Amino acid sequence: MSDFFNEARWEKAWKEDPDTYINRSKQAGIDPSRDFDHKAKAFHEQSFSPEGRKRTNRILNWIEGQGVSFKNASVLDIGAASGVFSVPFAERGARVTAVESSPPQVELLKEHIAKFDVGQIKIIPVPFEEIDVQEKGLSQAFDLVFVSMCPVIRDWESVEKVLQCARKFCYISLPVSSAEHSLVNEIWPLVTGEPYKSKPAEMGYLLHLLYLKGYSYESLVTRETKTVEMSKEEALQEMMSWLRRHGLPVDERNQTIVADYLDQAYPSGQVTFQQGGRFGKVLIRLQDQNMYTREI
Repeated sequence: MSDFFNEARWEKAWKEDPDTYINRSKQAGIDPSRDFDHKAKAFHEQSFSPEGRKRTNRILNWIEGQGVSFKNASVLDIGAASGVFSVPFAERGARVTAVESSPPQVELLKEHIAKFDVGQIKIIPVPFEEIDVQEKGLSQAFDLVFVSMCPVIRDWESVEKVLQCARKFCYISLPVSSAEHSLVNEIWPLVTGEPYKSKPAEMGYLLHLLYLKGYSYESLVTRETKTVEMSKEEALQEMMSWLRRHGLPVDERNQTIVADYLDQAYPSGQVTFQQGGRFGKVLIRLQDQNMYTREI
């Protein structure tokens, strides 16, 4: 049988791919579950800005357009951060269980959900990887399981654990290609002598394995970008983390190259850049597997 249709080969390829976010992080000695701790506040402010709320609403509107109703639905939000989606889920009438293990994100989440009735948003402040789904009573416990750009999804085994929690629908989003970052495009050639080249990413594995394993689903690929502003010190930290994750030395030479460039290109001390990329979204149907048709 052709390897193109060999499930085991695809599962192995995904797990062992050195260019996945998880494997690059491991090689760089970075804990993906704590990678956003230092920029939790900035991420929160971006997510709940007018531009951020528009992005969130576009995603929720797409899900609703596929026949998912949030009113009175039970939703498991894995990798909830400060409530980027948990809060809008609750605003649309859902009962939410938010899984988030980053302490700074959990504190922001607690502050942000105080306006809701007690119990409408429940927080599980531990890594999803450490949760025993059966023991905690999470098996098929939710109308919708939602996982957006979260390092919990790292291979097919992790997908199966997420699917185990869903009763009706499961939404997963992953990068389709390497992240786009205008500041990286500026700095990468200075460090490596070559332009930065994007590579295919995890979404291809997920979609192909869903296809091979017989799931019913809708998928969408879009290009999303946002404008980010930060200080030169924060930008330097961001770039050194980027280089480390991509296997480049975080040494005095590279730090000097990056710092000198930031001083020259952004004399005001404020660095503005575009960040985003191509992202895939998939809504998996676990009950009604026929094509959804909106009734008029």
